[in-house]
Amino acid sequence: MGFPAKAFLPLACLAVLLTACSTTRLLDDGQYRLAANEVRIEGDRSLPVKEVESYIRQKPNAYLIGHWNPFLYVYNWSGRNENKWTNRLLRKIGVAPVVYDASTVDRSVENIVRHLDYLGYYGSRVEAEVQVKNQTATVLYHVEPGRRFRIRSLDWELPDRGTFAADFLADTASISVQAGDYLSEQALEAETVRSATHFRELGYFDFSKNHYSFVADTLTFPGEALLTMRVSEHTRHEPASQASPLCKSSFGTVSVYHPATLQVRSSVLQHLNTIHPGQPYSERVVNNTYSRLSSMRLFSGVNIELTARDSVTVDCDINLTPSRIQGFKFNLEGSSNSSGLLGVSPEFSYFNKNIFHGGEWLNLSFMGNFQFRPGSSVRSNEFGVSAAVSFPKFVFLPYSLFDGPIPRTEIKASYNYQDRPEYQRNILSTSYGYSGNHRKLYFQIYPAQLNVIRLNHIDPQFYASLADNPFLRNAYQNHFDFGSGMTLHYTTNASVNPQTSYHYIRLQADVAGNVLSLFKPLMKLDASGAGMLWGTPFSQYVRGELTLGKTWRIGTGGRAVATRLLAGAGYAYGNSTVLPFEQHFYSGGANSMRGWQTRSVGPGRAAAETSFVIPNQTGDFKLEANLEYRYNLFWKIDGATFLDAGNVWTWRNSGEAQENPGWFDPEHFAESIAANWGLGLRLDLNFILIRFDLGMIVHDPSRADGDRWCGPDRWLSRNGYALHFGVGYPF
Repeated sequence: MGFPAKAFLPLACLAVLLTACSTTRLLDDGQYRLAANEVRIEGDRSLPVKEVESYIRQKPNAYLIGHWNPFLYVYNWSGRNENKWTNRLLRKIGVAPVVYDASTVDRSVENIVRHLDYLGYYGSRVEAEVQVKNQTATVLYHVEPGRRFRIRSLDWELPDRGTFAADFLADTASISVQAGDYLSEQALEAETVRSATHFRELGYFDFSKNHYSFVADTLTFPGEALLTMRVSEHTRHEPASQASPLCKSSFGTVSVYHPATLQVRSSVLQHLNTIHPGQPYSERVVNNTYSRLSSMRLFSGVNIELTARDSVTVDCDINLTPSRIQGFKFNLEGSSNSSGLLGVSPEFSYFNKNIFHGGEWLNLSFMGNFQFRPGSSVRSNEFGVSAAVSFPKFVFLPYSLFDGPIPRTEIKASYNYQDRPEYQRNILSTSYGYSGNHRKLYFQIYPAQLNVIRLNHIDPQFYASLADNPFLRNAYQNHFDFGSGMTLHYTTNASVNPQTSYHYIRLQADVAGNVLSLFKPLMKLDASGAGMLWGTPFSQYVRGELTLGKTWRIGTGGRAVATRLLAGAGYAYGNSTVLPFEQHFYSGGANSMRGWQTRSVGPGRAAAETSFVIPNQTGDFKLEANLEYRYNLFWKIDGATFLDAGNVWTWRNSGEAQENPGWFDPEHFAESIAANWGLGLRLDLNFILIRFDLGMIVHDPSRADGDRWCGPDRWLSRNGYALHFGVGYPF
């Protein structure tokens, strides 16, 4: 695959600019850019370097590849005149160099020594050395870890009254500090937190890590420590005169308060509340109740107040502050390309989080998708409506089986109508399933999913044009599928607009037709041997999609680098020869390949299907990668520069003799990748983000003339770009 000079030239110029410009051009005389901190461990190599690096006060600029950060060069393209708009723009896009501050070095040395003491390296030595070269500074931290002591024996001193001593001895097998371990304050702190949590769960209200103290004898045996763990009847911040027996408590009165304006059935709150009068006190029970009530999303605040009535009784007041119960949401996406095709996709939804006064969620959604070319009869209309009701319980299973938030039961139904120049299609769907989360993992599991698809008014000329394309022809027929599906989503930051670096993994999988295939011997067969119900063949397939995403926050000014990798594949078998059309993958659009409109990329190296008046390119298999750099321009206006690459393909059908450029062919994989770059503007109003993206094609594998690489002269020409409008980030 060749790489023409006209496509290489702008990339080569960019590379020269990024490497030729200095990263210290704007520094004053006597200033140095902090290039790196290096930690060199001398002696005890068991000490991880990362344990030391995190306690260095001043950090250098983050690097993307090795010691290279292109945004440092962009910043230094600007001049010293800060009032010049081009300079302000370059500084907004770029990242300012970190100016070396000598005063932070001594403080870093002190931090490291204190932290090494905390880790159990006593008497450590740390020295700093500064190396200067070409107005950059590298700080070397020479670390000589101090002496460590192994624990020779572990004893304990316990209160001699009450039941605490017996409960402590029953837990000794779980103590995380054992003879043979190295002595460290870090290990002792971790054990006190673990142990105190354990005893609060056993009923010792107000017991904390401050009831522990330790005595270590390091003189009797050289290099070893005799450790004594002491549990007192008063905290280390209290005098001994305030000592009182450590006793187990029980819950006394339990009251739940919420405004009368919030109409919620008391029976629902009783089921979700696991705190009951006379029940032994347990911190786990309190946390369990808090999680259950919070997960209802009926309350903006759940405040559980615990008050010791006496030494053995804890009263509980649960105060619930209602949140907004119902409201409306509106979303709008739009796109246009150089051919004049316009697309608008509005969505309007209504939600009620307490529709039946028991924490039931109702979601009603109305959507549309309209594509048209002004001044012509070319148009496509799509309408959809969906309704979902979610109940705060796992139907068929009791509340007592769940610890923490209880999975919700969801019933959903939807109807979608599509009117295209080639056909009309009706899709009726319904599903039954469960949703919930465990810490950072969110899940949706649907044991039953049913889709019924009916096609009407298929244009005879369009259907005849598919005679040589079994992949498409077989996809355009009445069918229904019955199966199961699930979605798993793990994220390190679940907020709507995360302000820290984070990553996520999303897996979606569907399988259909396997249960129905068991009854195929009893069914009537069509001409191709497919089993039918009510005169319609059922679909049988498996489909999965995996998304990996990571966003790095870089310094200040809203700078971030966001990435996404997406792979999806579907395979038909048994009663089906191809995937149903609605299960196909497509690429292009406001949240995908932004150099193209929706469904206009691929498949593979195939040219656009002429049977469709409006693009409708799909495939069985999809790969896509996205990279976006985000930065603030001024006020609430942000900018973005992005790259997108990917495509969809069809699986090779051995029954077709003629070579098909839309098939997935490893030999031609590289040249079948579509790619675009672009620029974006965002209006960030905190509660909503409005986005405009201009994507320009760099590599178009579907060009019939074979000239797939697109230079700057074609970026704004016909079929060279697409403009998108959307709400929220694309990924």
